Amino acid sequence: MSVSLALVRRLHSPRIGGGTAPLRCCSSTAAVVSRVASALPFRRKKGKLILKDGPEFEGYSFGHETSSAGEVVFNTGLVGYPESLTDPSYRGQILTLTYPIVGNYGVPDTTLRDKFGLMSHVESERIQVAGMLVQDYSSRHNHWNAAQSLSEWLKNERVPALHGVDTRLLTKYIRERGTVLGKIEFSGQR
Repeated sequence: MSVSLALVRRLHSPRIGGGTAPLRCCSSTAAVVSRVASALPFRRKKGKLILKDGPEFEGYSFGHETSSAGEVVFNTGLVGYPESLTDPSYRGQILTLTYPIVGNYGVPDTTLRDKFGLMSHVESERIQVAGMLVQDYSSRHNHWNAAQSLSEWLKNERVPALHGVDTRLLTKYIRERGTVLGKIEFSGQR
């Protein structure tokens, strides 16, 4: 079972979900976060989304660690990130997924075709987006149909991705302003 740092912080905060009952915990939040961070199977390189009109959103890489720019858009679907990432209508855009946990079912074999020769699990032969942003990334996937993790797929396709981004705030920002241009950057890159 994968636990993200954001989830650990929420669960070990003084109040759960903004409620009135304090959470009773025998260990400190810092100790729990430290234990979880050391157990994560992927490197946690910091990155950020920089919007053209100023705001910045920090996160941690789980994709290819290269800078990428494009229009920042969002998708409110609950499932179907393989289809969204390969949808040609998102070509060159930085896709924000609003569903809070992404990656838990991995990625199916993207080369499979049905009896008519159409792709079975994706919309095109490669990832079309310029980048991906999510709130929580599940580093361990578990699904009978999974051929690889989302992180592996993004790295193989050279697509940057950040988790730990406040996607709800970003989505509200995009809704209020319409077209928003942005860039995913990592330290030492421009």
